[in-house]
Amino acid sequence: MREENYNIGGMHCAACSSAVERVTRKLEGVERSDVNLPMNRMTIIYDENILSPDKIIAKIEKAGYSAELIGKESSPAKPVGKDENKELLMERRSLIAASILSILLLYVSMGTMLLPNLPLPGIFDMHSHPVNFALVQMLLTIPIMFIGKEFFISGFRSLVHWNPNMDTLVAVSCTASFLFSLTTTFLLSDNHELVHSLYYESAAVVITLVLLGKHLEAGSKEKTKGAITKLMELTPETAILVRDEKQWEVPTDTLKVGDIVLVKPGARIPLDGIVKSGEGSVNESMLTGESMPVEKSAGSEVIGGSINVSGALFIEITRVGSDTTLSKIIKFVEDAQGKKAPISKVADKVAGIFVPIVMLFAVLSAAVWLLTGAEFGFALKIFTSILVIACPCAMGLATPTAIIVGTGLGASNGILIRSGEALETTHKTQIAVLDKTGTVTEGKPRVTEVISDIISQNELISIAYEAESLSDHPLAKAITDYAESMGLSVNSSVSSFENIPGMGIKAVTKDGRPLYVGNIKLMESAEIPTTKYANDIARLAGSGQTPMLVALGGTLYGIISVSDTVKETSREAIDKLREMGIKTVLLTGDNSAAANHIGKLVGTDEVIAEVLPGDKAAVVERLQKEGGTVMMIGDGINDAPALAQADVGCAIGSGSDIAIESADIVLMKNDLNDVARAIRLSHMTIRNIKQNLFWAFCYNTLGIPIAAGILYPSFNLLLSPMIGALAMSLSSIFVVSNALRLRRKKL
Repeated sequence: MREENYNIGGMHCAACSSAVERVTRKLEGVERSDVNLPMNRMTIIYDENILSPDKIIAKIEKAGYSAELIGKESSPAKPVGKDENKELLMERRSLIAASILSILLLYVSMGTMLLPNLPLPGIFDMHSHPVNFALVQMLLTIPIMFIGKEFFISGFRSLVHWNPNMDTLVAVSCTASFLFSLTTTFLLSDNHELVHSLYYESAAVVITLVLLGKHLEAGSKEKTKGAITKLMELTPETAILVRDEKQWEVPTDTLKVGDIVLVKPGARIPLDGIVKSGEGSVNESMLTGESMPVEKSAGSEVIGGSINVSGALFIEITRVGSDTTLSKIIKFVEDAQGKKAPISKVADKVAGIFVPIVMLFAVLSAAVWLLTGAEFGFALKIFTSILVIACPCAMGLATPTAIIVGTGLGASNGILIRSGEALETTHKTQIAVLDKTGTVTEGKPRVTEVISDIISQNELISIAYEAESLSDHPLAKAITDYAESMGLSVNSSVSSFENIPGMGIKAVTKDGRPLYVGNIKLMESAEIPTTKYANDIARLAGSGQTPMLVALGGTLYGIISVSDTVKETSREAIDKLREMGIKTVLLTGDNSAAANHIGKLVGTDEVIAEVLPGDKAAVVERLQKEGGTVMMIGDGINDAPALAQADVGCAIGSGSDIAIESADIVLMKNDLNDVARAIRLSHMTIRNIKQNLFWAFCYNTLGIPIAAGILYPSFNLLLSPMIGALAMSLSSIFVVSNALRLRRKKL
């Protein structure tokens, strides 16, 4: 099965996106097809042995829309938006022209009716020169209809393909009003009384108001993409290349892996790399959400797009194009914004059948009024008003705009959400399963205690350092790091070295004495008594630490205890989850003593220990069967099966780990507090979607009966097509504006 993304052109409402989904889902070999209206994007999964991109594009074009395959290799190195801005500018000019003509038309057609003393040339007087009065309205209406020609082209094309959409409603209603008025114009010379049956302003002003609504809506929709735009703008256009001790400014997109660049204080780092020389602090907040600058020195990894706050850094480029962290983040967010949440299915189903039903209802309503004795012009007004006010734009925008803003807000806070489905499911979390190593703990063993009754702590560390400096085991690394932090250095006093799996290290010093560093089994095998430190060994092991015994020349000199320390934020994060009513489970392959000790320190509700990586998924499945929505939080590597099994897989780690395929959510900061923030973000987004859907459904439910004239017999109230067009536009703007409120929320 292949997954592809397509840019879809010509969509204006939920009925459009529903039509594209409907025709593509009917294609043989298609497993899933989702269309995102605000992004104008379709995500489709299909069997490549049965179907091809050419057939997909041909089917979409036959339905009246355009389609273009988005290349997977394209990397968003520069901000897009210039074409969109140019298009918005052209739309604004067209809107200004249509508005001026509409004002003149309203002045001529209705000005003297509202204000009898309003000046108007006598040659256009409706009573003495009715034909001139009609002709000037027609001449003002035709340019407006030309400006809005896209509504007619798209609307009638969709109607021909039996996929009526919002444009169809506008096109049919405005055409009906214009043709009726045109016919009346020709009959005026025989019957001057028909001058009251002109509806040119209905057709013209409806087009102008819909253009206004679309323009405002487009501007608002561009704001929803603000997170991606900001990310794209992070890559500087140029960088200072250093080669052969010379420096010159080059375009960033010409840099290659291995190039050395100089980044001065205040400048942005062009691409991912490693610091070769120099020291400084780097602000990575836009990428990771980490507010404090991170200190960098030789050997440190840096992320393209981050800002060098202080110090000059010489950086070797390690990743370019679509491989960079920034490009992967942008791809992650774009993919999330292009995928639908399950909650949107209701609106999609309604929108798919809504427009045909509205058209039928409009025809029936007009027919009923005609049968009750109403004039044709009155029935036409009813027909036009229903078609215009019923446009399901708000319905189609309700869910995707909130998803776009929600995922963008998450990205700006270092929380990357893979899909709308993940964003929706997250707020239902009832059980949070946490991996221990690297998630709750630092994932890096450190020396926690040094015990000796014979020699000083420094001397004990020095003895162990001689042997451990030759090992690459994580526990050995903990001791060597500790020794180096104390300023100790290796004297090379070891003549032989042997790593004994599961026990530790055996070495021989240059003066012939055996040196052992390891666990109690190693000491027992060497027949070295450990009774003197038995209580300390039991205490340390009971608290989840690993006691490393150090013996030289047959004598046990002391203990160096090593443990994986708990992250500073773990306890606070787990407390926040408990406050949300979420049960927390610590899941680890560690021994029970260590796991229970860590579980007690951080306050998890349950501890499940001594579980192999392959069995973690089975534990998650068991918890799911017990009736809970499970979120698995892990490092995304050893925990991949469990992350995939969980209802929501959450990978926690540094920015370099963003491409973890098995996770639904990636937390850029190494901070468990972001789990609670992700759940809070899901709550806020779903609440926003429900508000939008309620407004969209309510608006159409109330608006259509009023447009049909239900209030006219009792209250003499009739909704004009112009008011209907204005209400329809405002409805869409309300939905988008409500979604934009999410951008100001704090997680």
